[in-house]
Amino acid sequence: MNFLEKCFKLKENNTTARKEIYVGFITFLAVSYILAVNPEILSSTGMDRGGVFYATAIAAFIGTLAMAFMANYPFVLAPAMGLNAIFAYSVVLTMGYSWQIALFAIVLEGVIFFLMSITSVREKIINAIPLQLKYAMGAGVGLFITLIALKNAYIIRAHEVTLLTIQDFFGDTFNTAGISAILAFGGILITALLLHYKAPGAILIGILVTWGLGMIFQLAGIYHVVPEEGFRSLFPNFSISAMSESFQGFRSLIGSAFHVSEWTCTGSEKTGWELLFSVNFLIICFSFLFADFFDTVGTINGAVVNTPIMNKDGTIPRLRGALLADSIATFAGGILGTSTTTTFAESAVGIGAGARTGLSAFTAAILFLLSLLFAPVFLALPGFATAPALIIVGYLMLKSVTLIDWDDIPGAIPAYILIVGMVFTYNISDGLGLGIIAWTFLNFNIKGRVNWLLWVLTLLFIAKYIFL
Repeated sequence: MNFLEKCFKLKENNTTARKEIYVGFITFLAVSYILAVNPEILSSTGMDRGGVFYATAIAAFIGTLAMAFMANYPFVLAPAMGLNAIFAYSVVLTMGYSWQIALFAIVLEGVIFFLMSITSVREKIINAIPLQLKYAMGAGVGLFITLIALKNAYIIRAHEVTLLTIQDFFGDTFNTAGISAILAFGGILITALLLHYKAPGAILIGILVTWGLGMIFQLAGIYHVVPEEGFRSLFPNFSISAMSESFQGFRSLIGSAFHVSEWTCTGSEKTGWELLFSVNFLIICFSFLFADFFDTVGTINGAVVNTPIMNKDGTIPRLRGALLADSIATFAGGILGTSTTTTFAESAVGIGAGARTGLSAFTAAILFLLSLLFAPVFLALPGFATAPALIIVGYLMLKSVTLIDWDDIPGAIPAYILIVGMVFTYNISDGLGLGIIAWTFLNFNIKGRVNWLLWVLTLLFIAKYIFL
């Protein structure tokens, strides 16, 4: 106990080791859905699903441990929702970059974030980006991942005339896509009820209940296993060969960010190092860096407001340590083989339950490490079971639109364009670009609204649309 007191200053923060460990477990439950969702998203790029699970758990362990000891804060870090969508659906599947160079962008982002965190650059960038666009970006990404979840859960499907339409639940595909969509919708309702009654780990429980119902339907012959169409068995495979295959997949991901020969981009003749020197790659790096940086600052501020962690003047002590931990987590995650690792908003669950020190984060970090023993369980989770988590997280992110001043036309219209741009272009980077361009041209004559950094970003995005 003396060691814990020395490391985490429990008495100074008016807490106990027992309370911090208990709340750390609750925080882990609130965040652990990422162990199921992240492999599902990143595997769509061709990355090994089992390997991504290992990378996710270990990156979360490293990042959360760094937060515990470098900042003594009860924040949990893991590969972020929204940022994994940028990685998979924007950078790889839409822009055509290979996942290896996308991982290198994550590593590079971590290095840049680290340098920013030990200087005053972070304050300058925070002041440069309009608050309206920050709120809009959270809402836009929330809607974007909701669209992805609806698609992955087969609730919506492609249509030749209307582009999208609702699933034919009881048609010819009832035993595959139809029942998957029904289960996913049921999972959304179950998770919503759990959140309403403030059940600890509501999102994770929603996933498990939806999955459990799916297994019952598989046993009853209602859900059919058709692997060639993407409908896998819902039961975990604990065979040594399957677990070994997942571990081998993880070994192949480690350091793959530096496999320069595999850096390619669909539709481009450039390969390897040539791809680094392009406007698109700069935009990719900026998109990762921007989202990670402001997610971290916003999450920390939002979680500690009106708690003893925040100073009376509204400042947050040890913020530099928290930002350094975040940058280390991102760098480590990129090397291990996963998308941007950052501070999770669900950490607020633990703080709301009384977490005050890094001991809570340390507890969650150990639980992430122990989760490696249960890889087959997480890897058997189907898309229809994880979709409710994505949709609920999308709902939580969408709430940021209430912070936008909709009566301020020059500010609200760019925010609106950013949100709809992300969804209807099916590209987060394009939505961000359209929002920044609109902001600059609608506000350039309003004193104090457009700075030199916004002009630089605007010109970069315009150059992209003209020349690429």
